[in-house]
Amino acid sequence: MHSLDLLSDWPVDRSAAAVVTSDGGTVASRGDLDEVFPLASVTKPLVAYAALVAVEEGAIELDQPAGPEGSTVRHLLAHASGLAFGERTVQTEPERKRIYSSAGFEVLAELVETETGIKFPEYLRQAVFEPLGMPSSSLPGPAGHGAQSSVADLALFARELLDSVLVSHETLTEATSVQFPGLNGLVPGYGMFKPNDWGLGFEIRGEKNPHWTALGNSPRTFGHFGQSGTFIWVDPEISVAAVVLTDRAFGDWAKPLWPALGDAIITEFT
Repeated sequence: MHSLDLLSDWPVDRSAAAVVTSDGGTVASRGDLDEVFPLASVTKPLVAYAALVAVEEGAIELDQPAGPEGSTVRHLLAHASGLAFGERTVQTEPERKRIYSSAGFEVLAELVETETGIKFPEYLRQAVFEPLGMPSSSLPGPAGHGAQSSVADLALFARELLDSVLVSHETLTEATSVQFPGLNGLVPGYGMFKPNDWGLGFEIRGEKNPHWTALGNSPRTFGHFGQSGTFIWVDPEISVAAVVLTDRAFGDWAKPLWPALGDAIITEFT
């Protein structure tokens, strides 16, 4: 039995998945890899990556002011700006708390749009989707949770996250390192973590437990999950990444199954 065969027991009607390694590309897959699913918050790493491209192009800077007073692009990417989850209400000063904010990503997208003169969904296509060969991916909705994509496309993005081409290795390392260490905050669906480690658009596993990644994943593992029943994680310690898209919203059903799948993947491919 292969690790991805576990999906056959999941309480979902449709699912697709892939395992990616830095040296072998997509080494395992299951389901219709070209089916397009709504990503929910798996949108955020894609939007963040476009912002990192904009930084390297010189269109924006990580430490330029953006969002609430005292906040920067870096704060928005790291959920440290003080903005509320779904609206542009300031709940606290920057760097006081890790407040998970979809609204902050909408502010970020608007800044990139203003500074580049390109509508953000088009900029995302030009900066990330087109060069990586991701034709099924698009942003028809908000920058915090409105993208859609396929496993085939996201496997290419996972490969990029294992060995970056669109941005420098230094930029990727910074994006996947803890920003504003020590901030406490909520992970949706899992509650409060002290600290709640986050990079630039990527959640970092750290010592969080329970968590949606595998027990066997290293603390450096980074990625994101979405309320639409989707996730992508990358473990740089073992050079393995996993992408799973489903048609069932995240809930209690996923909490034991997602980590179990991750552990099976780690066992099979390391």
